[in-house]
Amino acid sequence: MPHLTSATAGTASTDLGPGLGIPGYAHPLLAPLEWSELTRPGAPVHWAVLNVSGGPGTRPDTHCRGAAERLHAAGVRVLGHLDVTYGARAFGELMEEAHRYLHWYRVDGFLLERCPTERAALAEIRRTVTALRALLDHGHIVLGHGTHPYPGYAESADQLVTFSGSWSDYRWSQVAEWTADHPPERFCHFVHGVSRGHLDEALRIARWQGASTIWFTDRTDHGGRTDPWECLPGYWDEIVSRIGPGVSE
Repeated sequence: MPHLTSATAGTASTDLGPGLGIPGYAHPLLAPLEWSELTRPGAPVHWAVLNVSGGPGTRPDTHCRGAAERLHAAGVRVLGHLDVTYGARAFGELMEEAHRYLHWYRVDGFLLERCPTERAALAEIRRTVTALRALLDHGHIVLGHGTHPYPGYAESADQLVTFSGSWSDYRWSQVAEWTADHPPERFCHFVHGVSRGHLDEALRIARWQGASTIWFTDRTDHGGRTDPWECLPGYWDEIVSRIGPGVSE
């Protein structure tokens, strides 16, 4: 079904046009080009996730701090990576990591990776998000479900990741009907294994399903053995030019 671009009354909006959300590159020492490209003038980057070592790490990392400072200077939001582990992580552990991210890297918000999707876990996620907003004086919160969650989650976060997976699954995916009650800037799609020849089709699917923040890459996860998000896609210049400022839909 096509996504309805008009939002219902009272729906929150992040006022984001089409752009990129970076799930988390490799460490700046291992991927200096990737981090530097995010500060390219005109690059349509909504935010980038800083994942130091499965979280903020145990001590400040000067290379990661420098990357975060450069992103801030370029006007790019920096999000800390909090692994919720489908609701198994203790609230106190998550808040401790959030404090470290804020103190060491001055993050602007958080991606809650492996966020649960079921209704029963919603109350605890709301508790976590409320505490994070208080810590940040609001901030930007993204819930990394990877699939469509119970609709109530949309009331808590600025954005939801409603697809994260392979191109072979994405090209046949279906959007949940309840997402039509929210504007496209509330949703993110992360897709790996998208070849250059399928890039136009992938962008059309994102528009059709109503996802304003995307990350498409031709890298693959090799059957779950590698992280496909750690490197730039081979068509980085092309995707920047297609969804950058002034590009019509």
